Amino acid sequence: MPYFNSSAIKRAEYNPDTKRLTLWFPEGKPYDYCGVPQHVYDGLCGLGSKGKYFNAHIDGKYQC
Repeated sequence: MPYFNSSAIKRAEYNPDTKRLTLWFPEGKPYDYCGVPQHVYDGLCGLGSKGKYFNAHIDGKYQC
């Protein structure tokens, strides 16, 4: 479970079997996203802005 040095997302947890992504935002409460492909999670963990990546590739697309 990676921790990020980001002001938008603090950490992420991904289960490749269920494709469930759990993100912790600065408020500390976890949010779940379902049906997230592995490449989307990998992209989030890559270099670059976590907030911009989340807004472009995750937000509003993988609701449980």
